[in-house]
Amino acid sequence: MICCTNGGFSAISIAKRGRLYHLRRRVPRRYRGIEPRETVWISLHTDSETVAPSKADRAWSQMIEAWEARLAGNSEDPEARYEAARDLARERGFRYLDAGVVAKLPIEDVIERVEAIPAPANQPDAVEAAALLGTAPEPRMSITKALELSWGLAKEKTLGKSEDQLRRWEAPRKKAVKNFVAVVGDKEIANITRDDMLDFRRHWLDRIEAGDVTANSAKKDLIHLGEATSPSIKSWYLAPNNGSAR
Repeated sequence: MICCTNGGFSAISIAKRGRLYHLRRRVPRRYRGIEPRETVWISLHTDSETVAPSKADRAWSQMIEAWEARLAGNSEDPEARYEAARDLARERGFRYLDAGVVAKLPIEDVIERVEAIPAPANQPDAVEAAALLGTAPEPRMSITKALELSWGLAKEKTLGKSEDQLRRWEAPRKKAVKNFVAVVGDKEIANITRDDMLDFRRHWLDRIEAGDVTANSAKKDLIHLGEATSPSIKSWYLAPNNGSAR
């Protein structure tokens, strides 16, 4: 038995089980709801007494990361569950693949994934199964989520901008999305219909006719909406046959 400290935390034990050394630690209270074992043994994949301690910290960190991914996998947020499934698959040594892709893998690869799913009391863990067999549904993107993602996709347009310049660049795009959501709702982009687009165009035409905004302001808002969310929205509005706001 080898005992050592873990970054100032409680002592950890390393013992040889069969040919290889293993790390032995109690499960932290935070993970008791997802980990039925009181104590875990984690293989360090080495038979060297001198190498084992150097691998213990990384092995424990990977265990923590896997537990955190499982906690996130219990979230009611579809995006969090999907990201958790990807993270958990990676922690288990696999690439996350959609179930349809998994089904087309060589049978030995599928079996390897199935055998890697923990099954305490002969009940496969649902979160782990979703991660390794690819059954976590990919989240659909809403308008507001598309706006959040657009900031990262537009890095080349904001490089070198000061904080104030960045705020002024983002403001009209945030406003455009807010205007759309106020009329149509924060719908998933895939579920936006032609009627939704017609309603939104009518909203702008009514405002133009009422003198609340100019045609140029309306057109800029629509362009910002397309830039901030989906090119398909912008192209639909500006296509000649659809009649852009004027």
